[in-house]
Amino acid sequence: MHPLILLPLVALSVVCSIMLCSWLWGTKINNYSVVDAFWAFNFAVIAVFIYFMAAGDDTRKAIVCLLAFLWSLRLGAHLGRRIFSHLNEEEGRYKQLRREWKKNIHVKFFFFFQMQAVSNIWLAFPFFILATNTNPKLCWLEYVGATIWLISIIGEALADWQLDQFKKDPENKGKVCDIGLWYYSRHPNYFFQLMIWIGVFFFSVCSPYGWLAVISPLTIAYLLFKVTGIPMTEEQSLRSKGDAYREYQKTTSVFVPWKKTNN
Repeated sequence: MHPLILLPLVALSVVCSIMLCSWLWGTKINNYSVVDAFWAFNFAVIAVFIYFMAAGDDTRKAIVCLLAFLWSLRLGAHLGRRIFSHLNEEEGRYKQLRREWKKNIHVKFFFFFQMQAVSNIWLAFPFFILATNTNPKLCWLEYVGATIWLISIIGEALADWQLDQFKKDPENKGKVCDIGLWYYSRHPNYFFQLMIWIGVFFFSVCSPYGWLAVISPLTIAYLLFKVTGIPMTEEQSLRSKGDAYREYQKTTSVFVPWKKTNN
């Protein structure tokens, strides 16, 4: 069996098992928002798996696995701190899903968790492409992609840190974060998340089957703009902050964090 089929299948069995355990825990504590943290940490698991199991060039493999590992740990730790600090209370998005699904909630969340595992492998497919490339010479697009990837990790971390600092101030309770990158964009963290996967795509282009890596930024863009990213976050912000968030929407870009708008 081709490595680009076998390796993702084996990795899928691993992350599905992790998501099964996280679903069992979420069911026990009645808090399914834990899925977000496990989803993020799964990329670190995939990176470690690829590093030891894939037979590609060691230098390329080390770069992609290190960047994926660092990003995954950073994002997972950020989400974990937020979620695990209030395990007794489920996050708003998941409360809303409970209201929408109503019946057979536990079964529906089981499949939701498993689909998150599938999305891990789907998004990480470029990692498998890169890790099975045996060419010892890196092309210039790989350097460009790695640079975009690294800068975007830093940008995403900065946006999350600024939001955390805003929330830590008791005087900001109920207010909308409008400091730093959040002064220009309502979702700078999502912007850099998309840029990470664009960087991954550039990194992958020179490898055999590298064009398939376009599935990652396209999938992330679809999720961010149409499904679980911006739509759900904006709906929750409107429910929790009301008119304050509506005013914020009028003056900030929905996505790109460097242009202040007047409408």
